[in-house]
Amino acid sequence: MATKLIFSVFFVLPFLAYYAQAVTVYDITKCGAKPGADISQVLSTVWKEACQATNASKIVIPKGRWFLSQARLHGPNKSPLELEVRGTVEADPDINKLPNKNWEWITINYVNFFTLSGGGVFDGKGHDAWKRNDCHKNKNCVKLPINLSFNFLNNSIIKDVTTKDSKNFHTNCIASHNVTFLRYTITAPGDSVNTDGIHIARASMVKVLDSNIGTGDDCISIGDETTDLHIENVNCGPGHGISVGSMGKNPAEKDVSGIYVKNCTFTGTSNGVRVKTWPSAPATLRISGLHFEDLVMNNVSNPVVIDQQYCPWNLCDKAKPSLIKITEVTVKNVKGTSNTKEAIILSCSASKPCDNVEISDIDLLYVNPIPANFTTVCENVKPRVFGKQNPPICATTA
Repeated sequence: MATKLIFSVFFVLPFLAYYAQAVTVYDITKCGAKPGADISQVLSTVWKEACQATNASKIVIPKGRWFLSQARLHGPNKSPLELEVRGTVEADPDINKLPNKNWEWITINYVNFFTLSGGGVFDGKGHDAWKRNDCHKNKNCVKLPINLSFNFLNNSIIKDVTTKDSKNFHTNCIASHNVTFLRYTITAPGDSVNTDGIHIARASMVKVLDSNIGTGDDCISIGDETTDLHIENVNCGPGHGISVGSMGKNPAEKDVSGIYVKNCTFTGTSNGVRVKTWPSAPATLRISGLHFEDLVMNNVSNPVVIDQQYCPWNLCDKAKPSLIKITEVTVKNVKGTSNTKEAIILSCSASKPCDNVEISDIDLLYVNPIPANFTTVCENVKPRVFGKQNPPICATTA
């Protein structure tokens, strides 16, 4: 209780100034926006005006359906700023009609004390784009836009909105500090290609709380230089689970530390929680302080995975082990059902074995109709094991 109170006070205090001031409201319909017309210019104009305001401002997109070709919204802002989206904002389904092919669909950069709210929907209309996505095998593939791209945000909250059917990742949060995603909904079919829910990198003190994410790739993917990330009470599925990485390809990648995934539920996902590093790759960063606790797996493949031989589509060389060190890992109170015979896979690097790994209170059942020996896989790791072990943890260790 004390911890929750401290967190609440810490988070709420920066926003008290917002409510203490008179708020200037910009309703886009009173600033020239018309149903059926592109609202991008109106939104850009009122955004610039709101950023210059010395008192708190709120931009309102009312209920209804609104077409937005593209938006690139930059700060800095002088006072707290809120974008309240009550309606459905829709992209053009034709990727060729995106005005600037190098930009994302909606980008918000360099703002402080920013709020995105309103209960509305950002519909990326991605169905046709997914058919064209061959980036897993074509290095020169067409760049597809992210629905919501947040960069260089500070002390901000994204709450009570939905991103739907993005052509690429739904959301990224890059180079940001103290940002919370609260009651955030992400929805796309399980076969939508490369539609990560939230990608977080080079960020600190980010929180994803009380959210529902169902998509065709990672529900949440975590990139390098991420620290103090808290993911709690998130429902993930369909999707590929919650992943740290993949990492290793870029020699400039920086350490990751303090990743907390707690009280989350995975349903029908192709992984639960996962760490991915490439073999035969130059990066030598350190991944530490991973805490996967109080997780429920419902018919999940590979509930817990550390994969330091990550090589999708067999497009890499496995001759040399990963140079990334993984340490200080806790896996605690994981229960539910697995449809793969390996409940836990700890495939660590031969050159830098995992250490300080603790696993406790595992209670997973195998539910695949194909009979198999339900087990765990452990390579280059000697975890400390406590409490219930179903199945036995590292009964055989490579």
